[in-house]
Amino acid sequence: MAKEEYENYLKFIDEALELAKEIPRHFSKFSNKIYCNHQKFAIIILMQKLKLTTRGVISFLKSNPTLCMHFGLFRIPVHTTVVRFFAKAKNLIGLLLKIRQANIVAVDSTGFELEAKSFYYRNVFNSDKKQKTKRYIKLSICIDTDKQLILSYKIRKKLRHDTKDFKYLLKDIACEQVAADKGYDDKKIRKFVLDKLNAVPQIPFRKNSGRNGSVNRTSNILFDEKIYHQRSKIETVFSVIKRRYGSVLRNKSYATQQAELISKLITYNLDRKLNYLLLIIEGCTRALKRKIYILSKTNLTRLKMDVAITKMSSKGQVVIPSELREEIHEGEKLIVIKDGNRLIIKKVEDLDNNLKEDLIFAKRTEEAWRKYERGEFTSSNKEDFLKELKKW
Repeated sequence: MAKEEYENYLKFIDEALELAKEIPRHFSKFSNKIYCNHQKFAIIILMQKLKLTTRGVISFLKSNPTLCMHFGLFRIPVHTTVVRFFAKAKNLIGLLLKIRQANIVAVDSTGFELEAKSFYYRNVFNSDKKQKTKRYIKLSICIDTDKQLILSYKIRKKLRHDTKDFKYLLKDIACEQVAADKGYDDKKIRKFVLDKLNAVPQIPFRKNSGRNGSVNRTSNILFDEKIYHQRSKIETVFSVIKRRYGSVLRNKSYATQQAELISKLITYNLDRKLNYLLLIIEGCTRALKRKIYILSKTNLTRLKMDVAITKMSSKGQVVIPSELREEIHEGEKLIVIKDGNRLIIKKVEDLDNNLKEDLIFAKRTEEAWRKYERGEFTSSNKEDFLKELKKW
């Protein structure tokens, strides 16, 4: 395993262990306490990320002793320990998806195939008989289209119409626009979005919806084609989940199948949040480099420049020659910019406000990574993290 890939796994495990603090450490005070629920939860999330079975993830841990130490595992559990945790933790791990605010949300559903019967039994041997079990489990989700994070979900064992789960998915979510396909074309749904959510439903009308028969508030909503097409992002989310973490549920009982499916959703959200943070840092770094490049190409070449010679002391101190510091006062802040082999010194007050903020952010980011490498960091839950992120 490559070093960079291994470090990414360690960061992912840290996020999973931090998120697991929302659930009880043990189910009972009489538990043998060999393994805590936080460790079992992180193992399940790692299993989904690696697309392994319970036996496979245990074998993976056995071959990576340093990874076990990162988990805090002094003994490696058997695969049945993970299976039993699946059955008990179904209702608990579902509470970890607690994001309840977005600008535009999208709603849709998909199916996950089951391995309850072999392909031969379902298609050849038993082809002339009615199937006794469903071939798939239905999953309905609501996502934030801007960040492509899953906000809520509903799992059903049997096939039901999409409109049955719409209110359940959106009942506690604050949003401004709701995008859904024609399968959700219903007067009650539109009224729910308008009255309960105080949002605008971006749902196209079907040809037989009866809109032309009567004129009312729900039928006269201005349909925005651009906002509606944000709904396609939910198809992207379904595709990513099935490609990265598998489209087949391997567990046999309905309870463990639910827990396995929820763990796929949590794994997706964790991966998405880590990638989203990296994109923010990379975007700020690129913007900072671009602005510095513009300064070096415009402000410094158009002006007539005075040149003087100075030298650096053993302590890294540089004295600005007297003929060049006439407009610089004692205590005034200066910024030093390195552009290739050139060092540029500018007064902070001469820089625009946006560049000031970018430079401050870049400096804070660099200091934060250095502290992280030295192990000088603090942990926080996802709500505090998102609040801190908004301040940036």
